[in-house]
Amino acid sequence: MPVEVKVPILAESVAEATLIAWHKKPGEFVRRDENLVDLETDKVVLEVVAPADGVLEQISKQDGEVVASGEILGTIDETAISTAANEPAAQPASATVTVLEPDTSVALSPAARKLV
Repeated sequence: MPVEVKVPILAESVAEATLIAWHKKPGEFVRRDENLVDLETDKVVLEVVAPADGVLEQISKQDGEVVASGEILGTIDETAISTAANEPAAQPASATVTVLEPDTSVALSPAARKLV
């Protein structure tokens, strides 16, 4: 079942917002809480995030359109299989470990030696 991406509830004094830009295109994989679209009101710019993981299935409103609270901006298909979702996570670069030999020419107290 598709998950709807809706315009969030706007402030009481704000009646509408303008859709500035989509950050994803239909068919692209999205992750929950990833910024999908920016909306601009006369007071602020809002980031609308993905409500679930899945593939952006459809965009209902285009850049420049005026939208109101609760309107559907697009839909996400949670059941769609995406190659991006199946790719293994990037492996961290291997770190080089440098072992330092203790400097025996400096006299250390037993407590300092233990810390070192």
